[in-house]
Amino acid sequence: MSQENRQLSSAVDVSIPSVARMYDHYLGGKDNYAVDREACEELSKVVPSTQVLAINNRRFLRRAVRWLAREQGIRQFIDHGSGLPTQDNVHQVAQQVDPGSRVVYVDNDPIVLAHGRALLEENENTAVIQADMRDTDGIFGSPEVRRLIDLDEPVAALFVSVLHCIPDVDDPAALVRRVAERLVPGSFLVVCQLVSEDVATRDFVTEFMRVSTQGNWGRVRQQHELRSFLTGLEIQEPGLVEVSTWRPDPLDVGPKQLTQEWIEYGGVARKS
Repeated sequence: MSQENRQLSSAVDVSIPSVARMYDHYLGGKDNYAVDREACEELSKVVPSTQVLAINNRRFLRRAVRWLAREQGIRQFIDHGSGLPTQDNVHQVAQQVDPGSRVVYVDNDPIVLAHGRALLEENENTAVIQADMRDTDGIFGSPEVRRLIDLDEPVAALFVSVLHCIPDVDDPAALVRRVAERLVPGSFLVVCQLVSEDVATRDFVTEFMRVSTQGNWGRVRQQHELRSFLTGLEIQEPGLVEVSTWRPDPLDVGPKQLTQEWIEYGGVARKS
């Protein structure tokens, strides 16, 4: 799929909820609009754990990046579907371990591009590009990735809470495989997505988000489906889990998810 086949708008449409802006609202950010907040309010009526889930997902991202940088020596990161900048972004966590760590953020939302570039303009080891995360050729061929990422060295590719935005017709498992194929052995993939074992929850959230975002949504899936995305990769301990339980840090304890109607499920896999 070429970049030309997925036209990306540079205009911010404030009449349609954006997944990135809804996530920003759940995290307590200010880069969102009334339409995003209204969608969050309606969603939380049926799945009241959503805000806690979002907070714990962000904490998982921080722990995973810190573990990769500190314990595995990873110095290169490509964050697919990165969302709006918030506290403790990937580059901030990685560069605390090594200031030379390099990060490329990828998102198709024009507001992410605008805010990201403003945040990163003085950080020469970090870039943000507006691209559809399904456009693997366009992303890996972009000037920013060619400048910052050495594909002869290990890379961490992140798909954190974004694969549920990809419909089945676009095959999220194939996307993960395409990216893994670009990376050398010793690279890692951080993957998690919204899952539910309750069919009513899956169906409601999937349809609500599909209608609200006018089709910019995929599907809430089941745990076994996410496991299949990582076939052929080495799942790192403690395996694929509800993300608040992935290598928990006693000093970084998030709020407890009181209901389990849906969860963020995932972990870290290594290419051998």
